[in-house]
Parts: sequence; C-alpha cells; structure tokens
Amino acid sequence: MREGIIIATSRKVVRSAIAVAGAAGLVTLAGLGASAASSGTTSSALKLVSGSNDVTLESIEDYGVDLDLGTHLVAGKSPIEVRATRASYKDPVVATRYVNGKPKGTLPATDFSGMKKFLHVTITDAKGKKVVDRDQTVCLNGEGSRTRPDAPDTSPYPEGCPVNPFMVGAVWGLQAGWSVNTFDWDNSQPAKLAVGKYKAKVTVNKAYRDYFKIGAYDSSVTLNLTVKKGDSCGGGHDDGCIAGKTAKAAAAPKPNAKRPTGKPSVPNGPKPDLRPLPAWQISVAPGDEGTPNAQRDFLQFSANVWNAGPSPLVLDGFRQHGKDLMDAYQYFYDAKGKQVGYQKTGTMEWDPREGHTHWHFTDFARYSLLNAKQSEVVRSQKEAFCLAATDAIDYTVKNANWHPSNTDLHTACGNHSSLSVREVLDVGSGDTYVQSLPGQSFDVTDLPNGTYYIQVVANPEKRLYEASTKNNVSLRKVVLGGTTHHRTVKVPPVGAINAP
Repeated sequence: MREGIIIATSRKVVRSAIAVAGAAGLVTLAGLGASAASSGTTSSALKLVSGSNDVTLESIEDYGVDLDLGTHLVAGKSPIEVRATRASYKDPVVATRYVNGKPKGTLPATDFSGMKKFLHVTITDAKGKKVVDRDQTVCLNGEGSRTRPDAPDTSPYPEGCPVNPFMVGAVWGLQAGWSVNTFDWDNSQPAKLAVGKYKAKVTVNKAYRDYFKIGAYDSSVTLNLTVKKGDSCGGGHDDGCIAGKTAKAAAAPKPNAKRPTGKPSVPNGPKPDLRPLPAWQISVAPGDEGTPNAQRDFLQFSANVWNAGPSPLVLDGFRQHGKDLMDAYQYFYDAKGKQVGYQKTGTMEWDPREGHTHWHFTDFARYSLLNAKQSEVVRSQKEAFCLAATDAIDYTVKNANWHPSNTDLHTACGNHSSLSVREVLDVGSGDTYVQSLPGQSFDVTDLPNGTYYIQVVANPEKRLYEASTKNNVSLRKVVLGGTTHHRTVKVPPVGAINAP
C-alpha cells in the first residue's frame, strides 16, 4: 500500500490442499528413493513431476477454478539460471540461460513474467470432451523446496516474477535439486469448470522440450481431477478470502545503534545511482464524493525511482529529542561492502496521517506536470517518502540484491515511538508511489486540453550522493481532452511499451 491505495498483487483465492502438499510430497518421495518424482534418469536438466496423481480443486461462484494442479519442475544436478533483459524500451525482452556464470543460448520468445507458453494444459470431462485447452507461463522463482536430501539447503534466486511495466532486467533461477510449482498466481486466469470428475494433462511445450532436452517421460503428467464447490472465504484456506495473496512479512533493516561519530566524509568509490521510470497507471478522476474536491478533476499516476547501483542507498534517521523529526545520514561502502564514510543528508519527518503513520525521508523525488513547452504548470505536494524496495527493476545490474529486506512500509519506516530508523533502496530495486490523493495528483480542472508531460525528478535538491545525477529526470507524454468533469487522457506508448 502506497499513499492509501491498495495495489492488488494477486487474484489468488483458494488453494487445493493436495496441490499445496505437492512440493512436500516430492521431498518425501525423494527421501524414500521412490520413482514417482523421477524417471530414473538423473542426467535430465529439468523435468516435470506431480506430487500426486489425484488432485481436488474448488470452484468459487462467479470466479471459477484456479488450475493449481500440483505439478512441479525439478532441476537436476545443476541449477537452472536465466537472465531476461531488454536493451531499451523499443526492444523485445531477451531471456538468456547462464551456466556457471556464462551465457549459453537464448530461450524462446518471452517477457518478464516468466517462460511464456512453457506448459500446455488440457482438461477433459467424463465424456471425453475437452473443456480446457491453454498454455501456461512458468516462473522459475515460484514456490518451491528441496526434492532430495543432498540438494543445497538454500536458493540464491529471487522470489516470484513480479512485473513493473518499465523494468529492464530480471533473474530467474531454480536451485539444483529443487522444485518449483508450475502454477503462477499472477499469470493465470481461472477456468469455468462444473463440479465433477475430469482428466488433466500437463505437458512441456515442444520449444522448451527441445531447448532443455527434456525426454517424453519427463515432460508430461496425467492427473485425475475432482472439482468441488468451494467458499470464497474461510474453510481453512491459507489466504482466506478473495482479497489477494498475503505478502510475506519482511524484516526491518536495523539502523546503527547511535549517531555516527568522527569527521563526515564522502569517499571515492561505489555509490547509488537513482533513476526515475516513466509514469504509468495514468487516469483522470474527480475528487472524493462529498468533499470540495468532488468538483475538481485530478490527473492520477504511479511513479517509481530505482537504484541502478553499484551501491545501495542506506539512510539512518536519529530522532531529535522531543520532536517528530529525525536527522538523516547517508552511509558509503567500498567494493567489498564495508562502511567507509557517512554524511548528514537532510531529515526524516513523522507523518501521522491515516494510511501513512511512518517516517518519511524528505526530498527524495519531485513530481510536476509540464505543458507542451515543458514549463511547469502544476507541482505535486508529495515531497517526503518512506523508502522501500517495492519493485524489482533490474536484477542483472552489478551488485543487485535479489533478496531485499525492506519490501513493505510496515517494516521499513518505523512507528511513532521509534528513536531511529533505517531506510534502504537496494541495488536493482525501485520504490513505487501511487499519486491518487488531491494535492499529490495534479489538479487539471482549469487546464486547457492539449499535450502535457508528467515529470519525475529523483533527488531534486541533490541532498543524496550518487554515482551520477545526469539520469535523474523522466518524462511521460499525456494528452488531455474532454470537458470539465468529463476529462479524458490519452497516453502514448514509450517505445514498445503500451502502459498508460
């Protein structure tokens, strides 16, 4: 949640108990030496397996059935690592497999959501009629676990395949001997299936069978599927209701125990590089009903500033005695990650408003609406920020942290009793804010129709020390039209990215 707006992260509603147990079942089978999770061919780089041949799923009224069939991909003796990048917003995403740190061929056409059309799912009813016939995207960073006792006990790879429309690089990976659930909640559509019995067949599509050299035995499973009536809430489901997937709790970064001492310095060496993305999720809407703003028109948008590295942005705030204000310090690190300096760099302030109630660092970014001549006509009142790594933007850059600790506001930004806080923007990640509230969004009620630009400026007062400040501005073109209280906005694509 950013600025009182709930951003849905998943359509996940329910999960089959059998499907949930699938990964654990694979571990058990592997430990017993059973053949259910293996064809006996240990040389396979990747194979498709199921935890059980019998799966029960629930059908939710007015929603359907999430096809989590309990199938998994299992890596062989070596990890499967893929890095997806695009050279510019005009270019397609290219996914390259890496072996021992070196590139080894490109995968079939894909995007940042995962391996597109990796699987094909067909479901037939009791009469043999095909009722589902679809391809399925697979995210290697999905839910998984070890499948044999000699596999590494941890995985270095990121969790999930979240997509920001303007991300530029992603890392996917499956640790050696680990499994990953092939069903991805964020890249799926429910199926309309009546209560009853079915046969389901899941097959790795030919392009990926050929690429990973997966044999016929290891590339297809057939399941007995039972669909029963389910409830939208309760019933022991791990996520409860149709409110979306519950985010995993993140640990709060710990600030230093006390203010830094000694002479402040800004040493030579690695520093963060803050870069704003083009704005997106752009729309025009009136203010809340029953308020004076209901008679005004506002241009709303989302904005993200990310850290291209090679060093994290680390800020500690130390509270001024008896005040809702902290002194902020930026820390600097050498190439080995050792702290080598610090500098006072502004303040953090307590924001008591509903939907905030945390500490904001001031002057992290600035948002303006420019006219066709690129002169400022409206400025957002948003000027203070709780820094959190909400979005993976490019995990292929040098020193990218694939497991940032501060991914949500509730752990990253403290509470009113805090004496100190640490806010971090890790390398490779960005921080998204939704500008939807009057004052933060742009009041366009009295602006004439025509071309405008949403400008996002990172580090506008240059209080933060960066590797470069030459890339601190982004512009997104918008075209206003319509009439008062019926305003429209057209948002041209950025290169090949059509994300209004």
